[in-house]
Amino acid sequence: MKDADVKNIHVLLHDIRSAHNVGSMFRTADAIGVSSILLSGHSPCPLDRFGRPVAEIAKTALGSEMTISWSYEKDPLSVIAMHKQEGYMIVGLEQDERAVDYKQFSTTNKILFLVGSEVSGLSEDQRKNCDVIIEIPMHGKKESLNVAVAFGVAMFRLFDK
Repeated sequence: MKDADVKNIHVLLHDIRSAHNVGSMFRTADAIGVSSILLSGHSPCPLDRFGRPVAEIAKTALGSEMTISWSYEKDPLSVIAMHKQEGYMIVGLEQDERAVDYKQFSTTNKILFLVGSEVSGLSEDQRKNCDVIIEIPMHGKKESLNVAVAFGVAMFRLFDK
């Protein structure tokens, strides 16, 4: 990927339990040109505490965990606050009464894109700190998509321009 293809989009993955989901989101983020991924809470990192690659992430990320900048911060609210101070629009992906259809949202130049836990999503504190919350409408019997799939759908709809 050329540097010109990298967008000023940072992604915060909070409490993602599955290393396979994290790896998949790294691969999608790389494909769309995200500039960095920030991991927080219980989200596994591409390297374990001994600096060794995490096999489950490597399997699904297919090398993107080595090409995209990433870091870990325990507290997601401090990540959000820092990005707000730097002028980033905070966008959460979540089913919420305040959410707008992701097809109706248009982006700005500087985005921090929040994705939460597979089970509980974004916390109320995280949602309160969002400038906008977007959701993908569900039309079937299930009420949600897998977190990595939802991330991919939203990323390409919003940022593949």
